[in-house]
Amino acid sequence: MNVGFLNVNWADILDVFLVSVLLYQVYTLVRGSIASRVFLGYLFVYVFYLVVKGLGLGLLTAILQYFMGVGAVALIVIFQQEIRRFLLIIGKSTIHTNNGFLKKILRNSILDVKAKNLKEIVDASKTIAANFTGALIVVNKRDDLSKFIETGELLDAKMSKPLLVSLFNQYSELHDGAIVIVDGRIKAARCVLPVADGVDVPSSLGFRHRAAMGMSEATDAVVIVISEQTGRISVAVEGELHGNIPINELQGRLEEYLASDVQRMPK
Repeated sequence: MNVGFLNVNWADILDVFLVSVLLYQVYTLVRGSIASRVFLGYLFVYVFYLVVKGLGLGLLTAILQYFMGVGAVALIVIFQQEIRRFLLIIGKSTIHTNNGFLKKILRNSILDVKAKNLKEIVDASKTIAANFTGALIVVNKRDDLSKFIETGELLDAKMSKPLLVSLFNQYSELHDGAIVIVDGRIKAARCVLPVADGVDVPSSLGFRHRAAMGMSEATDAVVIVISEQTGRISVAVEGELHGNIPINELQGRLEEYLASDVQRMPK
């Protein structure tokens, strides 16, 4: 197929389409951050390089080619968080490829361990909310949370409501930071979580809520956050914060999300 002086075939059309999709996905990842301006600037320079090369301007092409090579390394450094987020998205979509029957058996056995401990978490959340002490509780689903556990004080303790409440007591040395729960055991307290940023994050949110959103962006864990000012309970899943959840609905929504294959909090 000829378009003017260009000879275009179906492979060229497919190539342009795939590149467009890739560029759009990259822009979606960096949108709202300072990195988005760097991305657009680099994209503009690259288009200018292609035009200069097409015109046959040898010296300017050589200079821009050198700049593009150095810039590629700089982009890896600048966009390290966005690249990590992109790889996490890919990993989440391909991690569960086991046999269906075996997958159900393993999943159900793990969920049984988690489900019997959710009541302890919900009861502790109710008490903490009533005391207005604030809390940040991470409950694993499938992803490995080891690197977040290592940032805090290792406990590996049996789940219990009194322990959870005492850990978030305002006089406890482990009050700050998050508690990470893996398969029904309190693995660590005072853990440091990644903090969400960007234009999609409301400026009115406090540090706990931003950390909850950041953790749910980086992993498939569900994060319970209790406001120290209002006592309201919120839940973060897949980078979305579901606010002011009634205590009588909390356990059911947690169980449904942890038991599901979809990575989204039920309404």
